[in-house]
Amino acid sequence: MKPPPFEYHAPRDLGEALRILAGVRGKVLAGGQSLIPLLNMRLMAPEHLIDINRIESLATIETTPRGVTVGALARHSEVEHSGAHPLLGQALRLVAHPVIRNRGTVVGSLVHADPAAELPAVLAVLNGSVRLARDGAAAGDAPLVRDVGAAEFFTGPLESAVRPDELAVSAFFPALPARTGTAFREVARRHGDYALAGVCAVVTLDDDLRVGSARVACVGVGPVPITVDVTSECDGRPAATVDWAAVTRAVREATEPEGDIHATAAYRLRLVGVLAGQALSEAAREAAAD
Repeated sequence: MKPPPFEYHAPRDLGEALRILAGVRGKVLAGGQSLIPLLNMRLMAPEHLIDINRIESLATIETTPRGVTVGALARHSEVEHSGAHPLLGQALRLVAHPVIRNRGTVVGSLVHADPAAELPAVLAVLNGSVRLARDGAAAGDAPLVRDVGAAEFFTGPLESAVRPDELAVSAFFPALPARTGTAFREVARRHGDYALAGVCAVVTLDDDLRVGSARVACVGVGPVPITVDVTSECDGRPAATVDWAAVTRAVREATEPEGDIHATAAYRLRLVGVLAGQALSEAAREAAAD
């Protein structure tokens, strides 16, 4: 199938892109791994398409002691192999196939806001944020920017806080404290498919190897990534003595799975609990070995 007709724009700098977005209602093309199929199947018919691939300033991966900032044109594969953040690397290895990761972008996946995707869960469990920019012509030359935390960024299935005149220019993933381990577990029908359910976990231990913090984010079991803090269930015990399978009761209670042709709601509920226990246990072992 062919996409519906649209007017094509290819800005060469951020200011030009924002000026175009301020004047039209259209869609932004970065990696296009979700947008192009939607256009070809005529599930979307924008009047304008703004291709930002010529804006070199957006193709960045910046690492500081605070964390990692990923620009809007940084590809999955680039971030995966950069070693910039351990949990990002674990999640990106599970995203589709290499040919998709070579073109798809981290920020584009976040904006697409698929509740079954891996990267929204990573942003959520890390309390990361997305930087949005819009044209600042009315207030001067500089673009107007705002940072939106993960808790507010994902507003529903395939819905985010990005306004029609805004461009998501980067995403920020906070650095991990010392003695912190991470893990990502999921189950899919075929390698590269969206997960039936998935869980990423972040566990931080104190100097006595007791659990100081334990959080998970779940995919495929709710309208947005569901984050659950299970620190209190660990009761400050040494990580080696925690019954992680029992701890995950709180995770199951927080999820809202739905059934479909691939899996029943009951199966997804059972699966997310098993995966949460595995991910938390793996993250705790990694933290203890740090």
